[in-house]
Amino acid sequence: MSEDEFEISPYDPKWPAAFAAEAERLGHAFGALALRIEHNGSTSVPGLAAKPVIDIQVSVASLQPIAPYETCLRSIGYVHVPHPDDAFCPFFHRPAQWPHTHHVHLVEIGGVEEQRTLAFRDYLREHDDAAREYERLKRSLTKNLTPSNAATREAYGLAKTDFVERIVKIALAAGYTRSATPANEARS
Repeated sequence: MSEDEFEISPYDPKWPAAFAAEAERLGHAFGALALRIEHNGSTSVPGLAAKPVIDIQVSVASLQPIAPYETCLRSIGYVHVPHPDDAFCPFFHRPAQWPHTHHVHLVEIGGVEEQRTLAFRDYLREHDDAAREYERLKRSLTKNLTPSNAATREAYGLAKTDFVERIVKIALAAGYTRSATPANEARS
C-alpha cells in the first residue's frame, strides 16, 4: 500500500493468520491486562475487500489509567494517537508512519464500545448483502480521499459513520451482543 493512496484489496485468506500472530504478540505484551483480544474491522469478515490493515480490539478491565497499556503497546512498536475517543476507545497503530499494518483499539470489557464493534463485525459476517454494501461504500470513498495525513484518514472513517451506525442498530436489535469471556481469549 502506497502512502499516497487508500488500497482496498480483495479479501486475503491470510488475514486471520496475521491476526492470530499479532494476537499472540499482544497477549505476551499485555499479559493479564488483556481480557479478550478480537479480530475486528473489515479484514475480520471473510470475503470482504478491505484496506490490508489488521484491526484488533483489546478488551481491558478499565481504560484508565492508559499508561500501562501504552507502555505494553510501545514495547512492540505501536504508537498511541491521542484523540477525544480515548475516553471510550484509545487507538494505537504500527508502524508509526503510514501505511499501517496493524491497528489496536482498546475497549472496556463488557462496555458499550466492545459490544458495538463485535455486533457490527458479527452482523457483516452473517449478512453478505450488508458486507457488499459496506465494500461498495468503502471503494467509493477511497476514490475521493488519499491517506496522506491523519486528517484524511479521519475523514474516511467519518464518511462511513452513517452506514456503521445503521448496521450497529440493526445488529444490536437482532441480539448480536456478547457477554464477557474468559481472560486472554483471542478470537478471529
